Amino acid sequence: MKIENINVCILQIEGTNCDRETSLAFQRLGAKVETVHLKQLIGSDTDKGEKRDLFDYQVVMIPGGFSSGDYVRGGAIFSARMKSTLKDQLIKFVEEGYPIGGICNGFQVLVEIGLLPAFNETMSEYPESVLTTNDSSRFECRPTLLKHENNGNCVFTQKIPRGKIIMAPSAHAEGKFLLPLEQTKKLLQKLIDNDQIVFRYVDEKGNYAGYPYNPNGALYNIAGICNRQGNVFGMMPHPERSFYKHTYPDWTRTGLGDNKGDGRLVFESVLEYVSSNF
Repeated sequence: MKIENINVCILQIEGTNCDRETSLAFQRLGAKVETVHLKQLIGSDTDKGEKRDLFDYQVVMIPGGFSSGDYVRGGAIFSARMKSTLKDQLIKFVEEGYPIGGICNGFQVLVEIGLLPAFNETMSEYPESVLTTNDSSRFECRPTLLKHENNGNCVFTQKIPRGKIIMAPSAHAEGKFLLPLEQTKKLLQKLIDNDQIVFRYVDEKGNYAGYPYNPNGALYNIAGICNRQGNVFGMMPHPERSFYKHTYPDWTRTGLGDNKGDGRLVFESVLEYVSSNF
């Protein structure tokens, strides 16, 4: 499939606010992109636009924001609405190899819905991990450095060499990745063995470091993970905000070069995967 024929769904509900930037990242690479309200997929409200089907698309992205005001927990309401209406379609979509990505609030949604980490099944009945309140107890907005830890399993990062450090800004209040306390050691090892860890927070020398380099206190400095199959991916920092180098905080000192930012590689990777496999 040619990239210009790939249809990307940017899924939104009330409170989503990073849909435009995520849409532009894919458009700039030549894909067809449509911002779709959840109600269009479930057919509950025609004033949001024509009804859509999940399988109209080859990529689904859940962007950042504060869906439904992040009441209850970040992403909890968005995920509950999706799971109650689209569970079977989502499972089929993933099992057929189509990619689903979540950025920031989207990562929270994928964890809440059970598509991540999904240790033993495509979608777990209950959340198997959590993205909880930052250690600082406040909203953290800062450039963050991420080391790519994946060995090639994640379809969203296959163009990023293992060990490469990229920059993507963080902007969240609930980004601390944790596993169940009594199973933390066992499940963390499972993530490692399954090649499900994608990004970890580091300092400018590439060392795993605490605050402010790890802006939230996440277990094992985890900033992004994928499912076992590698086609469901979530990360807390925003790659769509580092698509160009002119959005970097230090570009006046480092220069622009070709002006290609690190975040671009995430979007290029998933489009290349779809182009090669469908």
